[in-house]
Amino acid sequence: MTSYNVGFLVGSISSTSINRRLAQALVKLAPQAQLSLTEIPIAGLPLYSADHDASIPAEAADFKRAIEGADGMVIVSPEYNRSVPGVLKNALDTASRPWGQNSFAGTPTAIIGTSAGALATAAAQQHLRLILSFLDAPTMMQPEAYVRTVDGLIAEDGRVTDPSLAEFLLTWLRAVHAHIAKQGDAG
Repeated sequence: MTSYNVGFLVGSISSTSINRRLAQALVKLAPQAQLSLTEIPIAGLPLYSADHDASIPAEAADFKRAIEGADGMVIVSPEYNRSVPGVLKNALDTASRPWGQNSFAGTPTAIIGTSAGALATAAAQQHLRLILSFLDAPTMMQPEAYVRTVDGLIAEDGRVTDPSLAEFLLTWLRAVHAHIAKQGDAG
């Protein structure tokens, strides 16, 4: 089975982010012979402005290269006000500009998120799917992954304490692998 290097974005820059914990859980659970997950940080990105298109800031250029060097991408994000966090939207805008230099084009992508709310991150993920379709990023549609967090579900070190969630996340990671493989076969 082919091994893939997968970049991931965490849509929250909070030091206590439950989505960062979820990302750590994915790193721990990922079958190492099949998926190697590496964070591509977004906190240091400057705000996107077309004024910089002629001379892309170094942080943005490094970010774009990291996405382009990945076999696939995973976005782990909370939901803010029924949409994506501004810092994540800025990262997606940065990755897709300047016009004609979209780093996400053709990159297989999967979305997952967690929150304490009953709907988890469903609205944010719908918005992400719309954005990613415009960015020409083939996005995994199934299985969807909306994780409702409760205290202690994912330990600070990323260890999943609920066996059924651990199994679901492992199944989801296998689907990510299959999605990347399918896109590679199609290309």
